[in-house]
Amino acid sequence: METDYVIIGGGVVGLSVAWGLLKRGLRVTVIDGDDGSFRASRGNFGLVWVQSKGMSQPRYARWSQTSAAAWGAFAAELGAATGQDLGLEQKGGYDLHFSEESLQGTVEKYEALKRKLDGNYPFEVLGHNALRKEEPQIGASVVGAILHHQDGHANPLKLLRALATDVRRLGGRVLTGKTVTDVTRPDGFRVTCADGTRVEAGKLVLSAGLGAAQLGPMLGFKAPVRAQRGQLLITEKLPKIINRPSLIARQVDEGGIQIGATNEEVGLDDGVTQPGISRLAAEAIAAYPVLAKAQLVRSWGALRVLSPDGLPIYQQSLTLPGAYLVTCHSGITLAAAHARLLPDWLEGTAAAPDLEVFSEARFS
Repeated sequence: METDYVIIGGGVVGLSVAWGLLKRGLRVTVIDGDDGSFRASRGNFGLVWVQSKGMSQPRYARWSQTSAAAWGAFAAELGAATGQDLGLEQKGGYDLHFSEESLQGTVEKYEALKRKLDGNYPFEVLGHNALRKEEPQIGASVVGAILHHQDGHANPLKLLRALATDVRRLGGRVLTGKTVTDVTRPDGFRVTCADGTRVEAGKLVLSAGLGAAQLGPMLGFKAPVRAQRGQLLITEKLPKIINRPSLIARQVDEGGIQIGATNEEVGLDDGVTQPGISRLAAEAIAAYPVLAKAQLVRSWGALRVLSPDGLPIYQQSLTLPGAYLVTCHSGITLAAAHARLLPDWLEGTAAAPDLEVFSEARFS
């Protein structure tokens, strides 16, 4: 074989896995699409987020916690190797609420999940006055917030660039502008692209995001992924306004306020709509009135990758052993786990995490 692993998909998920495999001394080739591909890695909100995840599946909460805890060392290692500061901050994050009923209902759900996690779910409830001490610019209509201490955020574009740079530095090949048309298995896996490029590998990882819906069945996967559009906004660079990120807005490392995001079931349409961005702007101003004076400099839409239950899918093919499906909604949060722990699962080592709950069997 010319390479130990071929990874189809060069976004944050695929590159995180590639980086981890290369760190173990394995040979890796990444096949990535062209600029017309739908790219969640270039349009996401950048949160390293634990709260609200795993409400119906505690194993997902634990997996998110594991990755969030590994993010600091992961970012430091990537930064040292590439000279790129990933803008990581993990000082907690807010779930902001505009009604007491909404706040209390969410707290009850968090308490239930905390019990399932043996108490390892560190959050506190802040009323409006307590929140205002933490966030002086918070709006009067925000009645309170849940501050979860395992949350944070990073710069997703810097993460993507650092991963691509370090994968190449470690000896990995990254082939861009490719469209995979066929996968055969004469001896190992032979991946053929539309331009005639062929890659032969001992194992294969499908991490092509929405592309898995088309490629998955030829490898024996159900790959029941769908698109969900998220529209986002970003303002001009501003003095420090927001101390911690929320699901409504965060101040990025470069100074702008990123506002998001919508959750729209519109198929493969990643466009921007006036109703969508107007709704985002209104909610952001309600949360932080000072933003009414901010200038918007950019808006965009991106497509999330979602399974039917919103959880990741980690599955080895039942018909083509050695082929693996790796797909998730939270590619930024889980980047550290994908880089540090998922290679052990792919290699079947004793240290491999138990990911059975995330297999496709749950969709049968």
